[in-house]
Amino acid sequence: MDLVLIESLAVDTVIGVYDWERTITQRLVLDLELATDIRPAAADDDITQTLDYAAISTRIQAFAAEHDVALVETFAERLAEVLREEFAIAWLRLTVRKPGAVLAAAAVGVSIERGVRPGVA
Repeated sequence: MDLVLIESLAVDTVIGVYDWERTITQRLVLDLELATDIRPAAADDDITQTLDYAAISTRIQAFAAEHDVALVETFAERLAEVLREEFAIAWLRLTVRKPGAVLAAAAVGVSIERGVRPGVA
């Protein structure tokens, strides 16, 4: 099993539990690990045989613009579901950070894994 990585992808979205947060966009920073087998793409030098990180990043940006939720947990869960469904991703690890949400911390957030990781019994 191989992993396609997307690190520190910044997206702007409406997110938060407080009334004032519902009136602004805030930045989230995402890290993704996406399970795939890169050998066919590498053998043929063909992007159609792997996970296209540019297309996935564009879809994540669109998802963030289209959705507003209260919790980072909800954002992560719904995004993971969309990505697995639309890009046929068997397993992913998604970390969502919300910088500045807690004054004394650089960021807060969640990290989730969804699906069955290939090669793990």
